[in-house]
Order: sequence, then C-alpha cells, then structure tokens
Amino acid sequence: MARKSARMTSAERRAQLIEVGRTLFADEGFEAVSVEEIAARANVSKPIVYEHFGGKEGLYAVIVDREMQSLTNALIATLDTPDDHPRQIVEKAALALLTYIEENAEGFRVLVRDSPSTDPTGSFSSLLGDVSTRVEDLLSDTFKRHKIPVKGAPYYAQMLVGMTVFTGQYWADRGRVSKEQLAAYIVNLAWNGLSRMDAKPELRFESEAARNRRRKEAEKAKDSAPAPASTSHEPAGDVHVGEPEA
Repeated sequence: MARKSARMTSAERRAQLIEVGRTLFADEGFEAVSVEEIAARANVSKPIVYEHFGGKEGLYAVIVDREMQSLTNALIATLDTPDDHPRQIVEKAALALLTYIEENAEGFRVLVRDSPSTDPTGSFSSLLGDVSTRVEDLLSDTFKRHKIPVKGAPYYAQMLVGMTVFTGQYWADRGRVSKEQLAAYIVNLAWNGLSRMDAKPELRFESEAARNRRRKEAEKAKDSAPAPASTSHEPAGDVHVGEPEA
C-alpha cells in the first residue's frame, strides 16, 4: 500500500495557491478564472481558497502585490543612482525590466493584463506612474543643464517608460533576440533621441506652420515663374525662320 504524501502546512498551501493562481491569471486573465478552477488545479476544496484569501479577488491582490514589489525593487534601484552617467541609467533601467520579464514571465503577464475593478492597488499603471515620476526628475535635471525647457520632461518620461514596457511586452511573447541585444535597441533609440534633442521641437511637415510655409513657398514660386509663351498664330510673312537678317 502506497504511503500518502505528507499534508501541507498552512504556509505551504498558501504558497501553492499563489503559484497556481499566478499561472491561471497569466494564461486566462482575472475575469475568466473561477474559484472552482483554482481549487481544482491545486487539488483542494473551494473552502480552502476562501480560508486563505477570501476568494479569487484576494488571491489576485496578493499575487499583484508580490509582483509589483519585485518589479519596483528592480526598477527603482536603477533610478536611485543619479551620479551615474545618464546613458548608464537608461541601460540599467532597460536591463532591469527585461531581467524581471525573463525571470518572472507569468508575473509580468498578470501585471500587464487589465486589472479588475475590485483591484485596490492600481496595479501596473500605478507602478509605471511612480517610475515615470523618477524618470521625470532625472530628465528635469538634465534638461536644466542643457538649457532645454523642463515643461516637456513629464511627457518625455512617459514616452521612455512606455516605450520600454511595451517593447518588453512584445519581446516576452517572442523572445527572438537576447535580453542584452533588446536593451541595446531600446537604448539606441532612447539615448540617440535624448542626446540630439531640440530645445524647441516642432513638426516639420504636418503642423499648421509647416503647411503655411509650404503654401507661401508655392505662391512665391508661382509668382516668380516666367510667363508661358504665346500660343496664338502670327500672320504669315512676319517671321522668316532661317533667313539672314538684312
């Protein structure tokens, strides 16, 4: 007769449910997962899930909180070294995010999915807001040193964070290049853009000013163009082509 496996302690059962829930939420999304499915996957009864987490909302909140803390620690640490070269900070931040994605693929998928209305943490968008604020502070200091108006810093910060996160999400689903190579791609675009930034950027083709400029140039070119040759027929004998002058 086979010996029954030892019963899990409360802590072990809780850890198991978190692992099971993370996989299900990552694969199916919060709304599609039920307490019944969680319990069946963990081979426990539904009351066990309610006992530990009060329901799937409580389990989801614990999973998100853990993943948020892990990613926050990884990202914020890279932004707390303002004495580093700015490019080094960009490189470290990109690598930190990609390392988290590489090592916590399921957790990342949970974070980037739409969170339920019952989610009290604000989840991923809240974290991105915190990171963007840190990036904004760094950019503001850099802009001041290079005499670039700081009013654009909040928007540039959102662009940098969004570019890195959505590129990481795309990479998580494909992973066709290495983490270091993808970080190099991100930094190549971000850094070369930052290092050649105009103090007063403008649209060169699609702005109202650009359209007015093109219209004026077209009108000027039209006014300076020579008048077209006459197409009227002159009387015969007035012009003798090829005859020598008297």
